[in-house]
Amino acid sequence: TNGRRRWREACDLLCCSFGLVPNLELPRLLGCTVENGIVVVDHLQQTSIAKVYCAGEPTGVGGELAALVEGEIAGLAATGNHAAASAASLQRARDEWRGFSARLAHAFAPRDELRALVEDDTIICRCEDVRRDRLDPSWTVRQAKLYTRIGMGPCQGAVCGAACQFLFGWDAGVVRPPFGAPTVGAWTETEEEHV
Repeated sequence: TNGRRRWREACDLLCCSFGLVPNLELPRLLGCTVENGIVVVDHLQQTSIAKVYCAGEPTGVGGELAALVEGEIAGLAATGNHAAASAASLQRARDEWRGFSARLAHAFAPRDELRALVEDDTIICRCEDVRRDRLDPSWTVRQAKLYTRIGMGPCQGAVCGAACQFLFGWDAGVVRPPFGAPTVGAWTETEEEHV
């Protein structure tokens, strides 16, 4: 379906993209300003928190080269070398990558008609097998977690969190350490060290 009509296509494999979502856990925990899904930074990559710099995906998904340019600016600024961080060549490169990032965000943004495709039996949280009919859009993220366990599985909301924000306008809720879900391998290594 394209939001206007439905049809069937024979295929062997279907791949879908539902947006590019940066990990904002640490910046949010630190209290950095986040707008439109990215951390707000100035020309030196400084966030709204003094002496906290941010580079890479949290400032806009743009790829490795974008992150390297932003990281160089942030590193120079963090060491007090503001003149080098403000160099026209670095600023120009960063601005070009920001333009690329904005184009990526636009190209991969979920289209509004996707909301109409969600049916009662559509799985919203695959980790906890939460379907759309178990969710009330008037809830907060906390209520949804308490009532359905959505966002509490192994991915810790990395997948369903963005879906819920898109579908219901829910924000990410409270961020607490540890950041991200620990891997079984990391847990096993830690346990072996203590044996």
